[in-house]
Amino acid sequence: MHLRNRQTLGIVRESQRHVEHQLSSGLFTRDIIVGLAGGLAGTIAMHVFGVGIFLVMGQPTSISFSIIGDAAASFFARLGVELAGGSPLGMVVFYLLGIALGVTFVALVSRINAFRLDSIKKGVGLGILYVEVLSLPLLALATFVLNMAAAATALWFGVSVVMHLAYGAVMGAVVSYGLRSASAVTRR
Repeated sequence: MHLRNRQTLGIVRESQRHVEHQLSSGLFTRDIIVGLAGGLAGTIAMHVFGVGIFLVMGQPTSISFSIIGDAAASFFARLGVELAGGSPLGMVVFYLLGIALGVTFVALVSRINAFRLDSIKKGVGLGILYVEVLSLPLLALATFVLNMAAAATALWFGVSVVMHLAYGAVMGAVVSYGLRSASAVTRR
């Protein structure tokens, strides 16, 4: 067997042992709860922050929900699934994505040693980096399926980057605090 394959097998086995330990010790449930809480807190913060941004800009406060809903409806229409777009669908997608991103963030930081959250500051930094990187393909997809003009695309990306800063900071802080607090309790 090639050395690289042996190394990969070792990583897979170590990962399986880690998952089995988490399932048996209750850490998996704790991580899910912390991720849900972080994702929801970050999403609410981003929503409130976005409302403020759009009020200052003189735009309707639901404009991002409308864009997200229309983009989701357009994407699913290409797959043969018809959905009504607009704000209602956008709000559902917005909150579901925010919560899901919180859970996947916890999965990353609890399984990769370099990403272990040993401070709130590290949680905030990694949270911001995580959401800014992961949001780029989603933002690009929206501009593609909605055929946005260049000016609308620039505005969409600019406002989204600022809103995602709020999400990443709050989500990262909540997750960092939650994981560190839970670790302190389980060590007693």
